[in-house]
Amino acid sequence: MTESTPGTVERNEAQGNGVAASAPASSSAGGDKFAVHNPATGEVVTHVKRMDASEVAAAVERGRAAQPGWEALGFEGRAKVFKRAQKWLLDNADRIVETSVEETGKTYNDVLGVEISYMAIAFEHWAKHAEGYLAEERVKGGSPFVLGRKLIVRYAPVGVVGVIGPWNYPLANSFGDALPALAAGNAVVLKPSEVTPLTSLLMEEAMRECGTPENVFQVVTGEGETGAALVDEVDFVMFTGSTATGKKVMARAAETLTPVSLELGGKDPMIVLRDADLERAANAAVYYSMQNAGQTCISVERVYVEDPVYDEFVGKVTEKVSALRQGQPSPKMDVDVGAIIFPPQMDTISAHVEDARAKGAKVPVGGKRGAGPGDYWEPTVMTDVDHTMDCMRDETFGPTLPVMRVRDEEQAIELANDSPYGLMASVWSKDTRRGERVARRIEAGSTLVNDHQISYGAVGLPMGGWKTSGLGSRHGADGIRKYTRKQAIAVAPRLTPKRDVHFFPYSARTTKIMGRLVKLIYGRGPKE
Repeated sequence: MTESTPGTVERNEAQGNGVAASAPASSSAGGDKFAVHNPATGEVVTHVKRMDASEVAAAVERGRAAQPGWEALGFEGRAKVFKRAQKWLLDNADRIVETSVEETGKTYNDVLGVEISYMAIAFEHWAKHAEGYLAEERVKGGSPFVLGRKLIVRYAPVGVVGVIGPWNYPLANSFGDALPALAAGNAVVLKPSEVTPLTSLLMEEAMRECGTPENVFQVVTGEGETGAALVDEVDFVMFTGSTATGKKVMARAAETLTPVSLELGGKDPMIVLRDADLERAANAAVYYSMQNAGQTCISVERVYVEDPVYDEFVGKVTEKVSALRQGQPSPKMDVDVGAIIFPPQMDTISAHVEDARAKGAKVPVGGKRGAGPGDYWEPTVMTDVDHTMDCMRDETFGPTLPVMRVRDEEQAIELANDSPYGLMASVWSKDTRRGERVARRIEAGSTLVNDHQISYGAVGLPMGGWKTSGLGSRHGADGIRKYTRKQAIAVAPRLTPKRDVHFFPYSARTTKIMGRLVKLIYGRGPKE
């Protein structure tokens, strides 16, 4: 193989050797390469270059040299590149889907309906709105000493942004986080998960073909050491992943005072009130807990149902989950739930289910490893659960749906907030005013009424976590401004006195005049 670029991979033409289902997702393939597996089959897909700290530093240095030219293109020039890339995305959707399915084991529908659709929207949004979000702002002064001055806030790109992406959404949540950073005029170095690097490498090729200048967008591949090296070198870190790893990223970044944005774990609650449309709520609970095999940070991870409708709701979700089709994804799109992408996650899912069983929960559907050579967990419903169980307190990240009976709305709110996480939540009621009132009391960065997850597609709406679910947000104005440095500019008028009243030398007279002026303007007190 010729290592012509950091993204070069070596395809394994002999796909039939197979790998034990319990093998690590990216086991060693030699000192300078690691293996990428298909979790739906256990087979080795390819070997990817393992980049060391010196290679990461060199990539960041190249990005820093290329960034001024990219910034100089302006918003209009960068938007043209984004529009070309948007067309490339849709023209090459089949190729992207095949690549993503091969490394994630997720269904074709999940890649097309979620990731491709999201990216098409995101390219459009940042191409259209970046300039408005980052437009210079004129500020009115609050002090008599700045009268006549022009006061400006401008947003300047930070330089080189390091994006460390997760394995569950290698397109939307890895490459997707590069878009606003690029739109702001930064260079980006993306370190995808070692479990799913291939989609990011494909998008590096795409951006180059669509006119992104050399080294403005680069992908570095490797494991934890590669990510740590990236944190050391860049001017801003965007990390998506577990809360435990996010804390390590933040601690490492603190050594260089590098700012970070973190989208971390979630244990997202769904509250079903007694006046909810139970058919819609049950359909949503099943989809949003099982989509992508539950490997979504904003999946429904726990459900609280008011007592009068609990049994009916459980009956509906049990029937619907029982009908789900699981297996190896295919272009026929005849599979609903795919594989578990990261093999160690199987242990977490199993532990949560067994802990619930041991503490008295019932498992009317699923509850065990699925059939096949790859890593599958059967779509699972758990009832009679409570907060003594891990499945109601810790992030499961798998195709499970624990449903808990509650007395009333107040208990549902209390339990929904009884969590260290606060990423997303939903409330279900035919009375939307009631639903919104309850939603406002939930401690989460995003709350929805009679919907779940769908607000993620509203790229103009901020998306971020409270509590241990993260810092900062993606999307909206904050989602691009975080990749900039604010600069305050004050410009004195052309005609100014040679000496302002507060300049040296001090005098009792001028100081008293200044004090009286401040008291005259600000010392009136409230109107009674």
